[in-house]
Amino acid sequence: MMRKFVTAFILIPLAIVLIVFAVANREIVTIAFDPFDSTHPAFALKLPLFILIFVLIGIGMIAGGTITWLKQHKWRARARRAEAEARALRGEIDALKEYADGARSGAPSRRDPFPPLFLPPAA
Repeated sequence: MMRKFVTAFILIPLAIVLIVFAVANREIVTIAFDPFDSTHPAFALKLPLFILIFVLIGIGMIAGGTITWLKQHKWRARARRAEAEARALRGEIDALKEYADGARSGAPSRRDPFPPLFLPPAA
C-alpha cells in the first residue's frame, strides 16, 4: 500500500511536468547531419523539439546504464567467487559436523573429511 502511494506521489508529478514540457516545446526543429551544406543538407530530420530531447535523454540513460554495468563487472565477479567459496565452506562444515557426530556415536562416518595422506617414497 505504501509503495503504491510513493509511486503515485512520484509518477503523477513527473508525468505532469513531462506533459507541460512537451506542450511548451512542440516547435518543429531540423536536425541536419551534413556538416558541409547547412542550407540544403543531404540528410536531415524534422521533428518536435520535445521528441528530440526525450530521445537524447533515453540514449544517455542507456549509455550510462551500460557503462555502469560494464564498470561493475569486477564486483559481480568477486561476488560470484565469494558465493562459491561460501558454498564450499558450508559443505566442509557439514562434512566436519557429520564426521564429529559419527566420532561421538562410534559409528563409522559415510564421508571422511580427512582422507589418508599418501606421501611419495623418500629418495
